[in-house]
Amino acid sequence: MRAVSLQLGLATWDRPASPCLSSRVPYGTAIDEALLARIDAAEQYLRALGFAELRVRAHGGLARIEVRLDELPRLRDGALLAAVTDRLRALGFAEVTVDPRGFRSGSLNEGVVQTTKGPGDDSRAPRVR
Repeated sequence: MRAVSLQLGLATWDRPASPCLSSRVPYGTAIDEALLARIDAAEQYLRALGFAELRVRAHGGLARIEVRLDELPRLRDGALLAAVTDRLRALGFAEVTVDPRGFRSGSLNEGVVQTTKGPGDDSRAPRVR
């Protein structure tokens, strides 16, 4: 799809994929427009600072920021981190943290336990993905 976008001359041909904002919220968490708007505003702010590949994961009142590993040192810079923390708190997050493991697509799926049942299988043993 990116190749077609490039051939068509679209300015967005090389933009990173951006899944639904609800993918930034742990399973079982109530989602409303205000929460999604807060996540979107936080991510837009970080993109404006030059972070291209990122996620702001919302864990209740906690914002967990994921950026590429090579961008972690810049985000952790004292003055920049203070500004980011202040901005995200102004958006309504009570606490802000930077994930030291960096950006990982689907990180909320890590350690999720699924109950599976295959054909003819009466067991409902949890399986870790």
